[in-house]
Amino acid sequence: MSDDLDDAVAQFLSDYNSAMKEYEKGYVDADATLSVIDAHIDELREARK
Repeated sequence: MSDDLDDAVAQFLSDYNSAMKEYEKGYVDADATLSVIDAHIDELREARK
């Protein structure tokens, strides 16, 4: 893996964990959480290219 991809994966995992913690605490609803995760997945896909 390239450094950029490694960084993107690390950032994705961190952002994913943050989004899930906010959801579990009831700060955001499921649709908003999925929207955030989808955006981060798009960024991860871009880094893979």
